[in-house]
Order: sequence, then structure tokens, then C-alpha cells
Amino acid sequence: MSDVPDFPTNPEDDVRTYVGLEQQDAEERARGRGWSTVRALPPGTVITMEYVAGRLNFEVKDNVVHRCWPG
Repeated sequence: MSDVPDFPTNPEDDVRTYVGLEQQDAEERARGRGWSTVRALPPGTVITMEYVAGRLNFEVKDNVVHRCWPG
């Protein structure tokens, strides 16, 4: 029987703290806190609903994070 794969997990982090930060600052903070993937999206971007552990998503308008969610 094969071993169970080691899937990534989300870091212990309050994603609400990213709202209001400039995009670059938010991305640097997220990577520093252990998020393996950081994705910045403009408002209204069509994305899939697939959940990816370890990924943090930002909705960015005028270089400022307006919304943030894991997955």
C-alpha cells in the first residue's frame, strides 16, 4: 500500500488583515506567512471554484486589496 500524500495546508493567518494593503505589500506578507501560492485578480475576474489548499486570492483594484480569501 502506498503512503498518503502530504497535501499542503493553509497557514494560520487572518485573511481579513490583507484588505486595504497595497498589492505588493499584501503579496510579500502572504508569502512570508507561508502561503505557497498568492494570486491577485482584478474585480469581476471569472475563475473556477476549485479549492487549492495553500493558495491565497486577492481581489485588487487600483493597486489595493479589496477582498481576500483562501483557496
